[in-house]
Amino acid sequence: MSEPLTIRKLIERISSGDIRIPAFQRGFVWTPDQVAFLLDSIYKGFPIGTVFLWQTDTRLKSEKNLGQYQLPEPKRDYPVNYVLDGQQRLTSLFSAFQTDLRPSVEVPDNEWIDIYFDVDADDNLQESSFLPLKPAEVDLNRHFPINTMFDSVTYRKATSQFLADKVEKLDKVQEKFKEALIPVQSLETDDRNKVAIVFERINRAGTRLDIYQLLTAWSWSEDFDLQIKFNELIVEVSPFGFEDLSEDQDLQLKCCSGVILGEAAPASILNMQGEAVRKRFVEIEAGIKGTIDFLNKELRVSSFACMPFPSMMVALTSFFATDKAAGISITNNQRQEIMKWFWRSLFSRRYSAAVTKHHASDIVEMQKLRKDDTYIMKDIPVNIDASYFIKNQFNVASVNTKAFILILAQFSPKSLLSGANVDLDEVLKRVNRNEFHHIFPRKYLETKGVLLQRINCLANFCFISSSDNQKIKDKAPTDYNKLIPAATLPDVMEHALCPHNALDLDFDDFLSARAEILLNKTKELMR
Repeated sequence: MSEPLTIRKLIERISSGDIRIPAFQRGFVWTPDQVAFLLDSIYKGFPIGTVFLWQTDTRLKSEKNLGQYQLPEPKRDYPVNYVLDGQQRLTSLFSAFQTDLRPSVEVPDNEWIDIYFDVDADDNLQESSFLPLKPAEVDLNRHFPINTMFDSVTYRKATSQFLADKVEKLDKVQEKFKEALIPVQSLETDDRNKVAIVFERINRAGTRLDIYQLLTAWSWSEDFDLQIKFNELIVEVSPFGFEDLSEDQDLQLKCCSGVILGEAAPASILNMQGEAVRKRFVEIEAGIKGTIDFLNKELRVSSFACMPFPSMMVALTSFFATDKAAGISITNNQRQEIMKWFWRSLFSRRYSAAVTKHHASDIVEMQKLRKDDTYIMKDIPVNIDASYFIKNQFNVASVNTKAFILILAQFSPKSLLSGANVDLDEVLKRVNRNEFHHIFPRKYLETKGVLLQRINCLANFCFISSSDNQKIKDKAPTDYNKLIPAATLPDVMEHALCPHNALDLDFDDFLSARAEILLNKTKELMR
C-alpha cells in the first residue's frame, strides 16, 4: 500500500498531468448528488475506498479526459500513473475543489453543477450537508461554495459575509478536507497482462469490467482504433439491419477472439494481443460481413433483433473470416451444413447455456467445414414435437418466438386476406408485434371461453398486415374466410404453413393440424 494522499496533493498531481485516465476506463458518470454524497462522507470521516493507480514508464497513446477537463501533458522522462480504480471519486474531488484548469471546450455538453455546504444544516449522520446547486438555487446567506476550500484568499472572502459562529463552523469543515487522507495503492509494472488481471479483479466486485475499452487501449496505434473500426463496420452493415450490433460490444470481442484464437471465453479475450487485433481486423471485418450476408440471404434473418441467439454469430464469423477482398465463396454442401447447424442450434437451445463450450466446439467444426467442403458437421441432437408450437406463447422478444418467425419467413408468407407477398426485409427489421396477428381472432375466441394462454400460442399466429387485421377484427374464421378469393386461398394457406381448410376447422383441430405442419417444416430445415 502506498502512502495515503491529501486531497490537495491529489489535485496537484492531476493538474500536473501525472495522474491520468486510460482509454479503457469508462467516462465520468456520477451524478451531482453522488458527488455531494462523497464530500459528505469525507466530511463525516466515513471510508470512501482505495484509489488504485498503475505506474508505468510506457505512455498510452489513447487516453480520456478527466470528466470535463483535458489534462496537461506530464513531465518528460517521468512515469505516469493511470487510474485503475477510483476514477469517479478522483474526478468528483478534482471537479469540486480545483480552480486552476478550465473545462475543456471539447466536451461542452458535460455540464458541472457546483457543490455547496449548507451552513444551516444540522449535523446528521444520515442526511447530507452538501448540495449540488445551480446558480439560481444558491442562497448566499446559507450555501457556501466548496471550490474555495483550498484557496485561502477566495475562502476568506467567501466567509466574510457570515457571522463568527458560522465562520468557525466553516473553518472546521475546511480543516477536515485539508486533513483528509485518501488511501492510494500503486501498481508499478509495464506488464499489461498483469494490469489487465488487476483491473479485472478490482472491478469484479464493483462496476462491470469494460474489457472492450481495455482491448481498445491495448490495440491502439496511430492508424488503428478498435472502437472507430467497429463503428465504421456498423455503418456498413446498418442497411442490412444489423446496426444494433453496435450495442453488443461483448459479442464484438467474442467475434475477434473466435477468429484470432479459435475460442471466445472471457480469459481468451484478455489474452488477445493488440498487434494480432490490428493485423487481423480485416479478417474479422470480412467474417462479420460474410455472416450477415449469409443470415440475410440464406436464412431471412433481416436484422440483429431477429437473431434468437446473437452469440451464434461468433462461430459463423470464424467461418467467413478472410483477408480476401471478395470474401469466401462457399459450396452447396457448406451452405447446407451451416443452415442445418443454424436450425439445430436454435431448436436445441444450444446457446442458452454453456455458451463458451459451444463456441469452442462449433468454431472447430466450422474450421473443418471450411478446410474440407465435403465435411459433414457433428450432429446436434434436437428433441422437439408439435406441442412446442402450442405450449409456447407468442412474444416477439422471446427466443422461441423469434425462431418461429424465422420458420414462417423461410416459406415466403403472404398476407392472409390480400394474398400480397409480405415484405420480409421491412417487417423483420422492425420485428414488432404489429406485423403478426391471431389467425383465430382473440376476441372471437374469448367469447368461446378459450383461455388466453391457448389463444396466444405460436400456432395461432402468422404474418397479417395491419390493414388486413382491421378487416378481420373479431370475425369468426368461417366469416372472414369469405373475404379471401377462393382461387388464392390454398396458396395463401400453404405459404402460411396452415392446412388448406384451416378457417373451416374448430380451434382445437386447427391448432393440432397447424402444429404438425410447423413441426414437419422445422424438421425439413434441420435435415
